[in-house]
Amino acid sequence: MIVTLTINPAIDRILSVDRLVFEDRAYINSSRESAGGRGINSSCVVHAFGGKTLAVLTSGGETGKRLEVLLAGYGYPVSVVPIEHDIRINLTVTDKHGLTVNLNETGPTLSEAELGRVEKAVRESLATASWLLACGSLPPGVPPSFYGRMISIARQKKVKTLLHADRQALVEGIEAKPTVVTPNQQEAERLLGRTLLTRTHYLEAAERIRAMGAESVVLSLGSRGAVGAFASGLVEALPPRIDALCPIGAGDALSAAYTWAIQRKSGVADALRWGVAAGTATARLPGMGFATLEQTQEMYRQVEVRRVE
Repeated sequence: MIVTLTINPAIDRILSVDRLVFEDRAYINSSRESAGGRGINSSCVVHAFGGKTLAVLTSGGETGKRLEVLLAGYGYPVSVVPIEHDIRINLTVTDKHGLTVNLNETGPTLSEAELGRVEKAVRESLATASWLLACGSLPPGVPPSFYGRMISIARQKKVKTLLHADRQALVEGIEAKPTVVTPNQQEAERLLGRTLLTRTHYLEAAERIRAMGAESVVLSLGSRGAVGAFASGLVEALPPRIDALCPIGAGDALSAAYTWAIQRKSGVADALRWGVAAGTATARLPGMGFATLEQTQEMYRQVEVRRVE
């Protein structure tokens, strides 16, 4: 069982427009809503690939009710922790050329009692878990040490962990020694306090982040694929050129597919290949959708993997 934790879920409202421009008029071609949050997204991918997953998440208010209705149609089990306030609404605007704007609310403030119920739900889920994926932003009222605490609890239960976070939550989460951490380029730049521009920068960044405490690092680089820093060395996964229609969610697909592949006893290099294949296949889909296993398999055959000497 791959358990995902989404402590700050959202209703994702996705608008597809004819063109994304400033100081001029654009027209909406389509609009839809989906259940959002990095952990929920990862569970969607794992489930679509045929893996077992449980999504632990918070839900409150009228938006929470809408979230739960959406989740009921996703086909995998969820563990809902009720909270008092409405969950957030995120807005994604994308056009046919792949230009995307993502506007996220910060989310509701959680009380200490609510946070305690989240921790209880995570502890209960670990009884049948092989992996815990701690993903996404922390809402107000949640200390940045929270993910690190969940990782430590999972380690005590001999459950592997993946961390996909940002800023101080990423810093303190890495200190808890997760099995793998999966920052994107912007998150890595904020973590290290430097701009990453070249291949050498990417390789050095992955190694530096691993030295901070993570057992493995998968640095997601968008159209440039990903760099993995493992105990066995550095690995690059290079995708083919594609027309990216909506890159939002591609990083979540990468994290989920990497974990799914490791669960199937793939080596880290092959799991990195699966992750990049899923992220790339997802980025070329319109709106915010996730690639199927078949679409990912097609992309997997085109991803080049090479070890860095």
